Amino acid sequence: MKFLHKLIQLMAFAALLLPLTFGSGPLQAQTYNAAQTPPRIDGFYVDEVKRLSPGVELNFEMDGTPAAQATLRIAGAVRNLTLTEVESGHYTGTYTISSRDKIAAGSAVTANLRLGNQVTSVLLNESLQMGVGVHQTKVAPGPQPQIEHFNVDPAATLVGGSELYFSVFGTPGAQVDLTIAGVRGKVFLPEVKSGEYANTYTLKNRDHVTRNSVVTANMRLGERVSSATLGKPLQSDSAPAALQVNRVCATCGVVESVNLVDVKGEGSYLGTIGGGVVGAILGNQIGQGTGRTVAQIAGAVGGAYAGRALEAKSRSTQHFEVVVRLHNGSAQTVSFATDPGFKVGDKVKVNAGVITRTP
Repeated sequence: MKFLHKLIQLMAFAALLLPLTFGSGPLQAQTYNAAQTPPRIDGFYVDEVKRLSPGVELNFEMDGTPAAQATLRIAGAVRNLTLTEVESGHYTGTYTISSRDKIAAGSAVTANLRLGNQVTSVLLNESLQMGVGVHQTKVAPGPQPQIEHFNVDPAATLVGGSELYFSVFGTPGAQVDLTIAGVRGKVFLPEVKSGEYANTYTLKNRDHVTRNSVVTANMRLGERVSSATLGKPLQSDSAPAALQVNRVCATCGVVESVNLVDVKGEGSYLGTIGGGVVGAILGNQIGQGTGRTVAQIAGAVGGAYAGRALEAKSRSTQHFEVVVRLHNGSAQTVSFATDPGFKVGDKVKVNAGVITRTP
């Protein structure tokens, strides 16, 4: 009876501890979720192929939050694809179609970007095959989304690394993406506030964007789409003139010095031998007996050096070197066989080793 009484007491004590133990788990998980920032997908695109058959490769690229895990799922594919982060925030991957895959031109492709326990997903709104329409999700009919305002903060230059900040205002709860002429794929604009969509696109070296490249914004609510074209240039008005001055003056400068340069020649073995022979003959005329032998040796050695020096002098050359100090601070030196006629202070331009005067 005592053992049974103790067992009942232990069971009652354990029942009191169970709610406390299991109740703490969800609270910790909720706090962790709230502290994390969801990852962001800025762009997702594919290289369309001519046909979808076994052995064909589908190349995908995605831009978004760096240091995350990127995967994608293709409807009809037997396996998922993991993308590799080749640059900060830029993920790529290739899916090779197998004989077991049932991939069609309009197969839905979903990209997932995971950071911690937060995941962001987007659906590819391009076709996998050239000339075939984009997959659309069917929903019940409803009001058409409205784009009220479409704007960009123009960049000073349109080169790799330049940033373009786009913003779209309109119907809340939609999906917004951009197509930029000269840029592969589409750029996604997340909803930063209710009805406000914004993102920054950083130009890549492979992009071919001009000041007046056409930019189209697409706002989607299910299968309903509204579009708007950007009505302002991508480059600020003051940039082209400044760039033109830089291009014209990049190779302009002033003559800093004009120098006559002596290039010392080199004597060959023929000059050495010839000089030695002449020296030995002259040494033979001096002294008698042992003295004559010494004179012959000395004359041969001295003649060899003299012969080599005379040949080297006969082979020496001269040329003119013009040093041009460019406006960017660097210097270029151009050689001329004869006097080029330039003077210190002349304003010139250097192009592929050719110097020309400028006004």
